[in-house]
Amino acid sequence: MLYLKAANFEDSDKEFEAIKKIPFYENGYINKYCFMDKQTFKTAGIQNMLDSARGFNLAEGDVPESYYFLWKDKVIVGLFKIRHYLNDELREGSGHIGFGILKEYRGNHYGTEGLRLTLEMCRKIVKENEVLMACYRNNMPSLRVMLNNGAKIVRFDDEIYYTMVKIR
Repeated sequence: MLYLKAANFEDSDKEFEAIKKIPFYENGYINKYCFMDKQTFKTAGIQNMLDSARGFNLAEGDVPESYYFLWKDKVIVGLFKIRHYLNDELREGSGHIGFGILKEYRGNHYGTEGLRLTLEMCRKIVKENEVLMACYRNNMPSLRVMLNNGAKIVRFDDEIYYTMVKIR
């Protein structure tokens, strides 16, 4: 069974294992936690994720964002983050949702199902009626995940597709 679970201290060992498998930068997804050692992640990293979800201790220009690990039974297969609202930078950049499926689990439709679950969470978190997402034009798997969840391409440039999906 696939399900989303918010970042938490109780699962920090498995969350750390997953975070270490996600590169610092891949297809636009930035993993600011990948260079932390286990103890730092289990204390400061998790706390940072929890604070961010509550809008605490944000850097200037950041918006609150919630981190959700995608679990397949008892194994983490991906990570999804929801930005609670957009600022100008996010409106022209990565949008409301960032996600990644761990390399060894790609090709199993976990991205599509994970995004479906994430969009359900967005209905509780995001105030707008639509969610903006973006992916590089050479990242067709991510684009398919978005389109499979009802997103429409609303614009594109030389590098990026921008999509929107209604959540209300």
